[in-house]
Amino acid sequence: MALHKTLYIGPFIHCKTLNDLDICPNGLIGVDEDGKISHVSRDAKEGLLPAQGGWEHAKIVRTEQHGFFFPGFIDTHIHASQYPNAGVFGNSTLLDWLNTYTFPLESSFKDLERASRIYNRVVARTLSHGTTTAAYYATVHVPATNLLADICKSRGQRAFVGRVCMDRLSPDYYQDESTESAVRDTQACIDHIKHIDPEFNLITPIITPRFAPSCTDETLAALGKLHHATGLPCQTHISENLQEISLVKSLFPTSDSYAHVYDTAGLLTPKTILAHAVHLTPAERHLIKTRDAKISHCPASNTAITSGRAKVRTMLDEGLTVGLGTDVSGGYTSSMLTETREAIFVSRHVAMDEGDEAKLSVEEALYLATRGGAKVVGLEGRIGGFEVGMEWDAQMVRLGAVGGAEEALDERAGLVEVFGEETWEEKVAKWVYTGDDRNTVAVWVKGRLVHSREGFKG
Repeated sequence: MALHKTLYIGPFIHCKTLNDLDICPNGLIGVDEDGKISHVSRDAKEGLLPAQGGWEHAKIVRTEQHGFFFPGFIDTHIHASQYPNAGVFGNSTLLDWLNTYTFPLESSFKDLERASRIYNRVVARTLSHGTTTAAYYATVHVPATNLLADICKSRGQRAFVGRVCMDRLSPDYYQDESTESAVRDTQACIDHIKHIDPEFNLITPIITPRFAPSCTDETLAALGKLHHATGLPCQTHISENLQEISLVKSLFPTSDSYAHVYDTAGLLTPKTILAHAVHLTPAERHLIKTRDAKISHCPASNTAITSGRAKVRTMLDEGLTVGLGTDVSGGYTSSMLTETREAIFVSRHVAMDEGDEAKLSVEEALYLATRGGAKVVGLEGRIGGFEVGMEWDAQMVRLGAVGGAEEALDERAGLVEVFGEETWEEKVAKWVYTGDDRNTVAVWVKGRLVHSREGFKG
């Protein structure tokens, strides 16, 4: 379906820098037929539209009272195949959890009907939470991985889709047969995405060694060669759990560190996304910074599995690029708004030991969920903010207005209640701390409406 020129009228809010939350109460954003921002006005008068030629008959979309436009969230780390296990992790630590919950679930994706039900559900849910871009882990199965790519494209979500590679320390019923088969099957998924989206406008293949312990030296090296030969991004895990780090030391005795394992294999580059990074040493952080690899901070997961507290302030101060990831199903929710909240809370727990400078502000956490994530997935300048030339990946947020004492609750607006005297900064804080998916009225990806709630007028 062709897009039409559209004027989005109402307050818009986005992060210009890590500490600068730009709030425009009287905004107007023009989005052209290509889904790109054509012009931005910061002083749109009520009822008056711009007189620019060619926009006289543009479609108009307005926010509701106390509503605003905000960039779409960017989930830099999510296991789509693990969605049914969200909230299910018992008392396991990471390695036990993989064997008890994860591998049995992922292995079931050889059943494409089951895979379709789950993948459709997780993509729908992430969109309903305002997530316009997601970096997905699939499974080892080529057909199921290709199916995930198809579903993301059909639903209009921007996605990085990776077939998981693992040829050791996993059940015999669920792993790659060899290095050669891991590379061959990864290439098959790359070829499929090239076929359905040749320019990677929405869907991009991403090379995905599960994590160092699950891959032999030969497989890591082969995937490193594929990473460099194709120029495609790579995603994996690093330093999530102390037991895991000990395992890496025993499996790679000649490597200086976990990060060095990836560097030796050619997998530590500006296009690499490293999830967790909870227990990085100063030397590892320096190496990652030198290679310009990126970090996906997954606070909900790290708390749930008791992996630890990532020192995000230290990473930011040292110049590392950081975004947020839900890490479903280690993380209990696919909501990036919740993840934003969890990032703040984890930073406050760090601050209890290391001082208030470790705290993340609301503005900083929202930056990580948008512009920070855009940098992590290599799409800075295209998404994550509202400047001319950027693509309209956005959500319309609705907050609940409270009137008289007897007024019925507006269930559509979730738990966020605005009493009328709050500043815009306070409204945003209420959204972050008390909001949920009910506040997300509509979601657009590259100018196309991909999700809306009952009552949306667009």
